[in-house]
Amino acid sequence: MSTNSIKLLASDIDRHLAELVAKRLGLALSSVYFIRDSNKEITFSIGESIRDEDIYIIMQIGSGPVNDKVLELLIMINACKTASARRITAVLPNFPYARQDRKDKSRAPITAKLMADMLTTAGCDHVITMDLHAAQIQGFFDSPVDNLYAEPSVLRYIRENLDVKNAIMVSPDAGGAKRAAALADRLDLNFALIHKERARANEVSRMVLVGDVANKVCIIVDDMADTCGTLSKAAEVLLDNGAHSVIAIVTHGILSGKAIDNINSSRLSKVVCTNTVPFEDKMKLCPKLDSIDISGVLAEAIRRLHNGESVSFLFRNAPY
Repeated sequence: MSTNSIKLLASDIDRHLAELVAKRLGLALSSVYFIRDSNKEITFSIGESIRDEDIYIIMQIGSGPVNDKVLELLIMINACKTASARRITAVLPNFPYARQDRKDKSRAPITAKLMADMLTTAGCDHVITMDLHAAQIQGFFDSPVDNLYAEPSVLRYIRENLDVKNAIMVSPDAGGAKRAAALADRLDLNFALIHKERARANEVSRMVLVGDVANKVCIIVDDMADTCGTLSKAAEVLLDNGAHSVIAIVTHGILSGKAIDNINSSRLSKVVCTNTVPFEDKMKLCPKLDSIDISGVLAEAIRRLHNGESVSFLFRNAPY
């Protein structure tokens, strides 16, 4: 690929995914400098000229101090804008505040729309993300948004690592039924659904299984795992209904709060997450965790966008 007008930028923290993407593209991450003052203010600068360059800022947001990373991203975008970059693309595998996509109660903000406005105001021209929690977030932007899918990478993992002959796909809620059904169709499997009722946020009061999972390897698929309380309770319901074993595969492994304790104490055989959110340190604490690398998808998306090619190929295929 032509590298005359492309630069990859990343934070100095949680840059493992950015390094993998850069390696696949045969590039080096541009030098950046951060100074974090005692009052938490950030001083940022870029160590090389980016005038008239095509800039891709790769930022993993979802774990740790989310708000600090959001502001850091905005500062990086604005620095590129004022340095006369030709085009600035924010590569956000896990879009922050994606769960706040609508006004679900009185006097509540639509924070995902605020995120879109802030990115645009800072100078972002394009966004690359993956498995948006709500697809309508793409409409919050006036600039292009490429919402990539983890499905092809998940399919490859299932085919290479699991016994699909005796498996069944399971959605942990009604909202994920379309995702589970699509995977089941491509694997020629049946799928089941768990209906859940929440007493309050992150707390499930009751679960009801719809479907027959007796003697099956249940593969729960979801877009996001936060505290993993839902996954743990779903595993209980499935095993109590005769399932052979339960494996969870999620796109964004946020794994906050007591997530690791919940997984370790659960009846889940394995929890597999893509590396959209950094969780390498948590894998050392939980032997049940496994990872799917999506750096190839992001790298190919960057290459195609930079060369003016279509990215729709990536909706059904995962590059090696």
